[in-house]
Amino acid sequence: MSIKTIREAINETLHSEMRRDSTVVVIGEDVAGGAGADGIDDAAGGVFGVTKGLVGEFGRERVIDTPISEAGFIGMAAGAACTGLRPVVELMFFDFIGVCFDQVYNQMAKFRYMFGGKTDTPIVVRAMVGAGMRAAAQHSNMLHPLVASVPGLKVVMPSNAYDAKGLLLTAIRDNDPVIFLEHKTLYDTSCEVPDEDYLIPFGQAAFTREGSDITIVSMSSMVLRCNEVADKLAAEGIYADVIDLRTVSPIDEGAVLESVEVSGRLVIVDEANERCSMASEISSIVAEKAFHSLRAPIAKVAAPHSPVPFAPSLEDIYVPTVARIEAAVRATLEA
Repeated sequence: MSIKTIREAINETLHSEMRRDSTVVVIGEDVAGGAGADGIDDAAGGVFGVTKGLVGEFGRERVIDTPISEAGFIGMAAGAACTGLRPVVELMFFDFIGVCFDQVYNQMAKFRYMFGGKTDTPIVVRAMVGAGMRAAAQHSNMLHPLVASVPGLKVVMPSNAYDAKGLLLTAIRDNDPVIFLEHKTLYDTSCEVPDEDYLIPFGQAAFTREGSDITIVSMSSMVLRCNEVADKLAAEGIYADVIDLRTVSPIDEGAVLESVEVSGRLVIVDEANERCSMASEISSIVAEKAFHSLRAPIAKVAAPHSPVPFAPSLEDIYVPTVARIEAAVRATLEA
């Protein structure tokens, strides 16, 4: 078993799936950009080098560089998915979803329903999310609640390289549209990743820490901060369940409810803006289905209802910090 970063895990998965299945194609801005420079048929592989090496091995018929026209190439990928291909299309920054949202929520998400279940739409939309890279308000949002609210879409948010590979394999082989969201601050984080194929089912959360004193639910990069808080509390004899949702559509309600029924206390950490966030959704589920198990009010730690600031000092306090998470957990334990 090798140590791999999330960038390496995703890149290797794309390579292996394109070798395994000739219908898998990669589409997007700069996925093959610059190929041929200095006589080398390769590309930078996008902003963070995730698709590097693909065009050299598979050529420009399967690694398709596009103009800056998200509505055009997302629509092209949706059509290709209906006609026998399995596109993995890179939207780059997920903030650009507004430019092509009609193609996503009004087309690909509804094809199976509108065509009476007779049409598969095996498309994966990969995109970068999240703050922390000083990319300002138009390149730093966490918009997963937006697509999680759309029927017909599956929404995946890996927090580590092991999950990134297993979830991406599942996504590419799925016959319905999958939105695969990669937090830009996690690309260089690493862990052990098997070299062989393995699939992680959607809707199956992971317990990254275990304990019966309190339940902490999160996703994507916030899981790492929740683990840090849980480890600090464990040194004091306080033990938390930390639940990494992995996918926010579908949601593993069972894992959350079972944990809350034991702990009686819940803190949800979500980098999205608090209003209409996954923190709000999980709170609603638990309040409806496990209210009598609660021994304290539910706590939410999320970003404020504001655009992401560009100033580093403001961005650092905009994103939920370890200190804020710890304070919310301690307050819930004392309630």
